[in-house]
Amino acid sequence: MESWVRAIILLLTFLFPASVESMVRHYKFSVVMKNTTRLCATKPIVTVNGKFPGPTLYAREDDTVIVRVVNHVNYNATIHWHGIRQLRTGWSDGPAYITQCPIQPGQSYIYNFTLMGQRGTLLWHAHISWLRATLHGAIVILPKRGIPYPFPKPDKELVIILGEWWKSDVEAVINQAIQSGLPPNVSDAHTINGYPGPVPNCSSQGGYTLHVESDKTYLLRIINAAVNDELFFMIAKHQLTIVEVDATYTKPFKTDHIFIGPGQTTNALLAADQATGKYLIAASPFMDAPIPIDNLTGIATLRYKETITNSPLILTNIPPQNATPLTSTFIDSLLSLNSKQYPATVPLTVDYSLLFTVGVGVNPCATCVNGSQLVANINNVTFVMPTTALLQAHYYNISGVFTDDFPGNPLMPYNYTGNPPANMQTMNGTRLYRLAYNSSVQIVLQGTAVIAPENHPTHLHGYNVFAVGKGLGNFDPVNDPKKFNLVDPIERNTIGVPSGGWTAIRFRADNPGVWLLHCHLEVHTTWGLKMAFVVDNGKGPNESLLPPPSDLPTC
Repeated sequence: MESWVRAIILLLTFLFPASVESMVRHYKFSVVMKNTTRLCATKPIVTVNGKFPGPTLYAREDDTVIVRVVNHVNYNATIHWHGIRQLRTGWSDGPAYITQCPIQPGQSYIYNFTLMGQRGTLLWHAHISWLRATLHGAIVILPKRGIPYPFPKPDKELVIILGEWWKSDVEAVINQAIQSGLPPNVSDAHTINGYPGPVPNCSSQGGYTLHVESDKTYLLRIINAAVNDELFFMIAKHQLTIVEVDATYTKPFKTDHIFIGPGQTTNALLAADQATGKYLIAASPFMDAPIPIDNLTGIATLRYKETITNSPLILTNIPPQNATPLTSTFIDSLLSLNSKQYPATVPLTVDYSLLFTVGVGVNPCATCVNGSQLVANINNVTFVMPTTALLQAHYYNISGVFTDDFPGNPLMPYNYTGNPPANMQTMNGTRLYRLAYNSSVQIVLQGTAVIAPENHPTHLHGYNVFAVGKGLGNFDPVNDPKKFNLVDPIERNTIGVPSGGWTAIRFRADNPGVWLLHCHLEVHTTWGLKMAFVVDNGKGPNESLLPPPSDLPTC
């Protein structure tokens, strides 16, 4: 480097230390196969850079992130940056056939986005078929330099990723289920940072160890990257202080367990305030419906420095699989920080008031085992994936790819949480709902009892939403809104809809593009429990979708 250039850089660094910090973060993600051993058996899995879980992406608020993804495997691939707002950069959102065509084998694509006004823990994962079972990792967005956390500064920060593991090839599992019309086989284990810990018939396998020192405080960045399972997370004898979920600060509260759905993140302060020793860390499943689930608890160890080798493991009580009251207590404790610096900007008026039923159904299928197949739907519409990406069709006005007539309310109302209708068949369609730029939107996500009432962690791409209300049974449009929290409701990107109940969310449609709304239980997404919003441009270039990049993959 020329000496005068180096001198200018040094001068700028001295005068403006924050502004010349690396504002553009470059990453290369190579999608490759990697032979991996878990549960005393080895299989090839799809990874980024040969790592499982994949590499952590670090950046600061307002940084620009550029990730070149090169696909070296025989599957089509995409990466979704879960929870990143992607303001005007929908081309980098990642869901296959929604905002982009997939990256084909041997091809590459550059994701380019700016972390505007975001800080906290999020995750990245594949967004095509079930590749995200192993193709996932953490996103850590630090505050701007010089801006402190709104909670006591921890001594150390650690990422903890929860997941699921199948002994079989995961793509074969879902392909077999699609062909049969039946539910896919459940996973064989739950993992903590990629390891299930000792399990029956494989007790020799080690697990993840969290090393701590007495009287130190740790910020745990906890991510549920599981494919289909909502989970409890706990550490024996230790309380956790919740300070953030889905990269939004919360009012702090203490708990001895965390409830976390797929796609959700939780930041918790851990005080290493117990006696020296080894303590059980557990990730156990939650399911309060009569539906088969992987019931194996993922196990890890918290180990204090200077613990002697043969110390006994201090255990904890694992919540029952159907511990609904525990989930309700945790969810009800979540409130936005709503401080002067981090206000909760809840829309107080509503331009679009929508009621979306979410659930499953049964459609005819001549080639399936029972002559029928399980499907899922929103407002009785089972989403059909297009073969041209929706965002391209929207941007270039390509006709015949989608319609914008998605029903804003159920076409045939019924007692949603009571006896299901005799006809459980759904309509198929690639139908979107159009929103005006900067409009305020309220959606009541209403669970149904068709086949079985079930919890649905629901994710909206491109936005955070405020969870202003929830309840059991059918939503009452007259009385339930009177109880809405419009002051400090929790703000998230993935919201649970309780079994046999409803959740009301609000957001402002200030991000033009095409944005997917779907259940983050991958089995339900595969079955069609998804739809998309098309948000029109506003006025001028700053309120409009940017043009597509030159290397956008083709279908």
